[in-house]
Amino acid sequence: MTSRRICQWLALSLLFAVLVTASAQTATPTPSQVAAQNVKGIDPAAATQAWLATVPPEKRAKSDAYFEGGYWLLLWNFLVATGISMFLLASRSSARMRDFAERITRFKPFQVTLYAIPYLLLTYVLSFPLNLYQNFYREHQYGLATQSFLPWFREQLIGLAVTLIAGTLLLIVLYAVFRRAPRTWWIWGAIVTVIFSFGGTFISPVYIEPLFNTYKPLADPKIRDPILAMAQANQIPVKQVFEVDASRQTTRVSANVSGFLGTTRIALNDNLLKQCTLPEIRMVMAHEMGHYVLNHGAKLLTYSGIFILVGFGLTRTLFDGAVRRWGNKWGVRGIADPAGLPLLVLILSTFIFVVTPFSNTVVRVTEREADAFGLNTSREPDGMAQAALKLGTYRKLNPTPLEEFIFYDHPSGRARIRMAMDWKAANLPAGESTTVEAPSSSP
Repeated sequence: MTSRRICQWLALSLLFAVLVTASAQTATPTPSQVAAQNVKGIDPAAATQAWLATVPPEKRAKSDAYFEGGYWLLLWNFLVATGISMFLLASRSSARMRDFAERITRFKPFQVTLYAIPYLLLTYVLSFPLNLYQNFYREHQYGLATQSFLPWFREQLIGLAVTLIAGTLLLIVLYAVFRRAPRTWWIWGAIVTVIFSFGGTFISPVYIEPLFNTYKPLADPKIRDPILAMAQANQIPVKQVFEVDASRQTTRVSANVSGFLGTTRIALNDNLLKQCTLPEIRMVMAHEMGHYVLNHGAKLLTYSGIFILVGFGLTRTLFDGAVRRWGNKWGVRGIADPAGLPLLVLILSTFIFVVTPFSNTVVRVTEREADAFGLNTSREPDGMAQAALKLGTYRKLNPTPLEEFIFYDHPSGRARIRMAMDWKAANLPAGESTTVEAPSSSP
């Protein structure tokens, strides 16, 4: 081989090596490489601020005003409840309702019934002005309600009927406990209240909510099938998804996964379908599945039971002290006397008002757990960010830490978007890992 041919051969070999190297550099990167690039390429804090910046200032101001107004409504609802209880006691209206019931019958459960119905009706009437402003006029003022007054009032009457039935049954059982356990009534009363709360939590979505809305199977397979696939992957025993006609009442988006013992149901409202993209819908539904899979219903009832037990224990001391001092003036004889119900409500509502930041924190923690579950199930971080912005229509997106601790029973929009961006920066595609497997010891 001549020296000229050798040089040509070396040149061709060098050219081939260069082409192979270039081809390798332009090949499709592996999922692990993409994940590594994502970790380096996304700044979660900057991405969060970029998402928040997409909301126009006027919309931010409107949602902030709406949510901050809720801080005052929390106070006003407490003051109205306190005022009603004090009025019924000081005017002896409560004692007169008790006297009327005792004149009609000597049967104690029936006496409680005859007291409970006018008490619940009177409480509803006295609190109606605030109810009307808070749940009708204010919702229309901020563009969150779609119902005219008559349909809204009709549903109020349905809700009142449900309250009369459920509330009367609860009071009958509670006062039976008060009569039979004068020393330990606060323990058994808390247990009864938790049992009724359990029943309401699991029965309401299946039997009460259909009184206000129509549920029908979701027909669109592009939306239904991905939801059912996530449900199957997480062993949720459902075979269809329901759509709720919530748009005739509100513009809010909502969904839930609830039920037990064969009543489990997945439902989403039509506002979610109209306002959200498929990634957003997948994320919202995965979040709701998280509540079901993580047993948040049972956990929240347990936490509520602890609050209720502490509240009843505190009530026992304060109730007895108040009766000793003002019982003759109010016409209240003791805990087993239905005339003392306004005093019982006054003490418990004060306790609930005071512990609001702590009860909100308990709920907010479970919501954050459901958010994490939803991200890992749907794998839609951008969908979560977009959904958080839509919820920001009526929730302040960027509160101070103190605001979030006191008033938020869900993570703020900022917190949710940051979680999504953290997930997006750190997450690895399914089936990939950055860990190095140990070499096999087999020959």
